[in-house]
Amino acid sequence: MKSVALHNLGCKVNAYELEVIGQNLQESGYLIVPFDKKADIYIVNTCTVTNIADRKSRQMLHRAKKQNPDAVVVAVGCYVQTGKEEALLDGSIDLAVGNNRKKDLLPILEAFLEERERNKGEGGTGDAADVKTLHHTSVVDISCEAAYEEMSLSGWNRQDGKESGDDFSPRDERSSLRTRAYIKIQDGCNQFCSYCIIPYARGRVRSRKQEDILREVRGLAREGYKEIVFTGIHISSYGMDFIDKTDGDYLESGKDLRGTAMERAYLLNLVREIAGVDGIERIRLGSLEPRIITEEFAAGLAAVPKVCPHFHLSLQSGCDETLKRMNRHYTTEEYYDKVKLLRRVFKNPAVTTDVITGFPGETEEEFAVTRRFLEKVDFFEMHVFKYSRRQGTVAATMEDQVPEPVKTVRSGELLKLEKKQSAAYREGYIGKEVTVLTEEAREIEGRVYRIGHTDTYVKAAVPGALAGGNMLVTGKAAGLLTEEILLLEL
Repeated sequence: MKSVALHNLGCKVNAYELEVIGQNLQESGYLIVPFDKKADIYIVNTCTVTNIADRKSRQMLHRAKKQNPDAVVVAVGCYVQTGKEEALLDGSIDLAVGNNRKKDLLPILEAFLEERERNKGEGGTGDAADVKTLHHTSVVDISCEAAYEEMSLSGWNRQDGKESGDDFSPRDERSSLRTRAYIKIQDGCNQFCSYCIIPYARGRVRSRKQEDILREVRGLAREGYKEIVFTGIHISSYGMDFIDKTDGDYLESGKDLRGTAMERAYLLNLVREIAGVDGIERIRLGSLEPRIITEEFAAGLAAVPKVCPHFHLSLQSGCDETLKRMNRHYTTEEYYDKVKLLRRVFKNPAVTTDVITGFPGETEEEFAVTRRFLEKVDFFEMHVFKYSRRQGTVAATMEDQVPEPVKTVRSGELLKLEKKQSAAYREGYIGKEVTVLTEEAREIEGRVYRIGHTDTYVKAAVPGALAGGNMLVTGKAAGLLTEEILLLEL
């Protein structure tokens, strides 16, 4: 029995995919061991969204080879997809597999191991049939062209076509309890924001079939999961690739609905279908583009009681001039209208966002405009990032690159604002009744509590003696147990 150590970097989609890979390996007789232990095989699911992500990917690959120089080190994910030769020069990687072949990792790995064993002592390269050699590393489909191949996502279905309790079940990353599961509904992105390398690493939009997603959700419900979280690279585009411009069924008065009403209809219909699965109590959406929020879409979501009023609307900048350079297809006025719409349709929804500081050309005046806009919107949480120059993107060639010290100062200012706004949102729950889905037990100042989340994703604690895990518990928010956790009285 060969041992395998797994490590994930980056987004929820990466985490989902590595969980599937791990389960497939385990079912095939491999022993899964912690990454800090000696193993026969190390698999690192890499990320390239920032320079820091690149560095962490390299570090983990080096660590794997250092822990066991004789091990097979496998690199998958976006860093090797976009880095190509640069990523393979240091000699830490034995096998590199592109994003579109992740689902085939098990047969690729076994073919590689078999060929490697056969060639031992014979001067062979150890390459399998569809594996090429580059800088002494065996590679499978890591070119940009490979990322753009039209490939179905059906390969991610475990035991495809089978209605059993053994369907793939990704665990909540914070707890071994079966409370919250992430569901990959699509891959790829067609937006090509000027700063983003991900479309080059993940390719164009591909959506999973609704029946495949529902089969997975039913399996999760049977295993006891109560909350489903939609994840993907650009979930607002779910169903876009189902729309055939030549098909009259998808046209309204001769107008092509690609990117407009039909996309929203696909995503909304998926929400409705999942809401009908017995045992699923909550549906949470991942990051959304502002343009998907319309009166019809918001009202449709609000009509499904299981939908959590927690919306992550990607912003990136609060300045219209900066948004244009970023190739974002909305203005700050349009964005604010979407937030107001959500707040009108839902009661006190949690609105969160992403913001990039120090984008090329961002002046002090533009940054000040962004800060004022963020104060105006008043988010529950903001994920603040310093702009990271990514080779191969339009923004990397732009003039007026902002110095790192300036980015750091601006990022610090926004993080202070985020902390203030987030605290105010939490405090707004004190004295009100809330429902929490309990998760792990935690000791705080000598007492044991069950920690969970409200439907708006605010952390809350229930005295441990009064609740177990994976329970929906309703109580009054009596105050703050810690800076970030509400205390419930039952």
